[in-house]
Amino acid sequence: QVQLVESGGGLVQAGGSLRLSCTASGPTLSGMGWFRRPPGKEREFVACISQTGVATYYTDSVKGRFTISRDNAKNMVYLQMSSLKPEDTAVYYCAAAMGGGTYSREGSYNYWGQGAQVTVSS
Repeated sequence: QVQLVESGGGLVQAGGSLRLSCTASGPTLSGMGWFRRPPGKEREFVACISQTGVATYYTDSVKGRFTISRDNAKNMVYLQMSSLKPEDTAVYYCAAAMGGGTYSREGSYNYWGQGAQVTVSS
């Protein structure tokens, strides 16, 4: 059983930065990703990273502003968010896959964290 715990959310002004962390416990994980659920909307893909950390992929709206990374020795994945905008306000979820797949899709993930609130004020 894998448990994912997000941390680092909070309130920030537009243009500011936050770093989300996700701590994973359990067996070796494959791809990992971050998704978010804006208020009143469906959950959406944000970023993903391969098991080795070599390959990353982002949704267009965060490219150049967000960076996903992982530290396999610590079983952690991070999302560095910069130049934040009010439209980035959402609950952010960490997700972990046990095998291969298209990591931009929710269906590729086996485990999910509880979510961390990120609020960006204008």
